[in-house]
Amino acid sequence: MESKLSENERIKAASKYLRGTLEQSLADGMTGSLSEADTQISKFHGIYQQDDRDLRQQRRARLLEPYYSFMLRARLPGGVCTPEQWLIIDEVGRNLAGGSLRLTTRQTFQYHGILKRNLKGLIQRLDQALIDSIGGCGDVNRNVCCNPNPLLSELHAEVYDWARRISEHLLPSTRAYHELWLDGEKVASGEDQEPIYGPTYLPRKFKTAIAIPPHNDVDVYANDLGFVAIVEDGRLQGFNVLAGGGMGSTHGDRSTFPRLADELGFVEPHQVLAVAEAVVTAQRDFGNRCERKHARLKYTIEKMGLEEFRTEVERRSGCSFAPARPVQFTDHGDRYGWVKGTDNRWHLTLYIENGRVSDTPERQLQTGLREIARIHQGDFRITPNQNLVIANVRERDRDGVEKLARRYGLLRDSVSVLRRNSMACVALPTCPLAMAEAERYFPDLVTEIEALAERHGLSDIGTVMRMTGCPNGCARPFLAEIGFVGKAPGRYNLYLGGDGTGTRINKLYRENIDARTILEIVDELFGRYSRERNQGERFGDYAVRAGIVPRVVNPARDFHD
Repeated sequence: MESKLSENERIKAASKYLRGTLEQSLADGMTGSLSEADTQISKFHGIYQQDDRDLRQQRRARLLEPYYSFMLRARLPGGVCTPEQWLIIDEVGRNLAGGSLRLTTRQTFQYHGILKRNLKGLIQRLDQALIDSIGGCGDVNRNVCCNPNPLLSELHAEVYDWARRISEHLLPSTRAYHELWLDGEKVASGEDQEPIYGPTYLPRKFKTAIAIPPHNDVDVYANDLGFVAIVEDGRLQGFNVLAGGGMGSTHGDRSTFPRLADELGFVEPHQVLAVAEAVVTAQRDFGNRCERKHARLKYTIEKMGLEEFRTEVERRSGCSFAPARPVQFTDHGDRYGWVKGTDNRWHLTLYIENGRVSDTPERQLQTGLREIARIHQGDFRITPNQNLVIANVRERDRDGVEKLARRYGLLRDSVSVLRRNSMACVALPTCPLAMAEAERYFPDLVTEIEALAERHGLSDIGTVMRMTGCPNGCARPFLAEIGFVGKAPGRYNLYLGGDGTGTRINKLYRENIDARTILEIVDELFGRYSRERNQGERFGDYAVRAGIVPRVVNPARDFHD
């Protein structure tokens, strides 16, 4: 068995609880990169090594190494931060990370373009704001998402607290992060331990989210572990527990597929941490450590069977699942503009295209948010759709916040519903997995699709569209009504048939097509939809009803067909 373990498993086992030789790699001034093994270990510290792929050929011709830089993803449970923290987040982006920052689909922020020599100073500056990046990436539980739910302020506070507690409970225990980045005291040999993860951590990444029906903005069924809040008479009764969701797949490999999480059952709030730990440790012990593309929890449950997995979680947690309570979701987007909460505070949701916070000649988003943070007395909430909520605004401060938002282009009335329901991953030039453009190309494609929608009398449709540069699924394209997944430069697979609520996997419709073909297909389908749709029928539901794509019943069997 030992000889079959993936190379990542060997690296983790030899890492001395995530230390590796990172200290030496960081001190090596002869290269902008880390060693191969340390590149893997750094992910557990929230760091991805990348290079500018636009410059690869040019630098290779000059016999130079790739232009290496790093992406750092923070841990920010529930996406909540204070205005004071935002000012430091902004400062770090401007001074140490290429001048901008990006809001992510994991409800946190990340920086790109960090030079190796700036990594330690950047992490130390974030630490001064009580923000870390431990577990931002790597084979551990990552940032815990939580529905921002500004309408019910008391309920959000309660559910957000569970997101924070789950995040803290499932943090790695190693002191390596504090030693390497924060100059903490070194742990004596042999004293470190990982009671939840063990010395080799999980077989693969692990994602957790909490949803509050009827809004599924966290795409809770796309997570390894999900909690659906059950609320009666305004009070939190407990959670339906979900397990086994995940979006990633591999082009051409029918053994890989996106999958929705299964229901394990209902638990009361006091059982949440025990159940979360039990799901994680079951995946630790039963997950595939030989093939990483089959190492997510979804494949573990496919192998074990749901009933056996549920029994194992009950045994480990000491909890017995009650039958799951009925729930209904109505959407998986954000509610834009001003919303008044139950405590007479106001919440302003801003559309941030693809999560990129930067200043351009047209709109000074970064400057505008900095100015708002200087006067705001509430909090900021990053949404899982890469947008931002200026939350808990006092009545007397509302006009001032709105004036700043409009002055700097943060609040625009002209953004179509179609665009607001669209998002893309970063992809090129920095993501090493990207096969095609996403963030840099998608806004232009949306503009062309908006024109097609208007031509067919559909300018008010809120069809959910998502694009990724590869099938890893970071922008959750397999839940979109129209999903574009990069296959090669300038070419994409087209998926149709999501339900607009994040509870149905879509289906491959056309493979390896270029932009011109995409627009021809969308033009034809929008024409049919305009003529044949039922009243109130979403595009994804129409695509299934009309037989344009079949409903995916079993992703392991149906997704690639």
